[in-house]
Amino acid sequence: MATESVLYPSLIVPTGHVEPVPRRVRGMIGGRVAFDTRRALYVWEWQAYPQFSIPVEDLVDGVLHDDKHTEQLGAGPAHRHTLQVGSEVRAGAAWVWGEGAPGALHDTVRFAWEALDAWFEEDEPVFVHPRSPYSRVDALRSRSSVRVEVDGVVLAEASECVKLFETGLPTRYYLDRTAIDWTRLRPSGTSTRCPYKGTTSGYWSFDSDNASHEDIVWMYDFPTVQANRIAGLAAFYNEHVDLYVDGSLLPRPVDPAGPASD
Repeated sequence: MATESVLYPSLIVPTGHVEPVPRRVRGMIGGRVAFDTRRALYVWEWQAYPQFSIPVEDLVDGVLHDDKHTEQLGAGPAHRHTLQVGSEVRAGAAWVWGEGAPGALHDTVRFAWEALDAWFEEDEPVFVHPRSPYSRVDALRSRSSVRVEVDGVVLAEASECVKLFETGLPTRYYLDRTAIDWTRLRPSGTSTRCPYKGTTSGYWSFDSDNASHEDIVWMYDFPTVQANRIAGLAAFYNEHVDLYVDGSLLPRPVDPAGPASD
């Protein structure tokens, strides 16, 4: 059998790209609707994923107060505003695109994601950032064997796995819990969220005789429907372990050091 490929599709969307969003998008603050639109736009301020830009006309309870300050964002200049919804005030949390930004963005506003209490696509909550229409996540059962070592210590050995393929990231190998030596791992308080997979239920670290290796394995007990095959399975961070697939040691990929890397 040929050695497992460590190549994966790259992100293809250039910075400044704009596309229509064919979904109803809403944002909530304090139980009130800040905006409700069927005319949102995706705008890529960086390659990894887009943000939503909302027509100013589709603000509902949201009111914008001009901060009289212009900033250069990834897609061009934008005028910073404070967002108020009822008695809730989110200072400097909104940017109305100005001249020099792509024409489609004019008269639209981009909000800081964390400034809203909740975001919805149709009636489904969205976490962390919008899901890119050019990215996909596939979880496929595989008979590939997997062995994980760190500093010469075997932490996991499995005769099969679920491979998770996510655009722009290395393949992740999700293993049954029984394939992992939990006596050598310690739980950490880390939790991360992914718009494609959900919220992690735990992270674990490993202390060898040589070093401490923080947060090298994680688990999703309750992933999104689209990634349900990884429910209750654990994956190791390829970039920080020695990963053998079908007996061959894979080169360690460069750490993406960015969001949604698990």
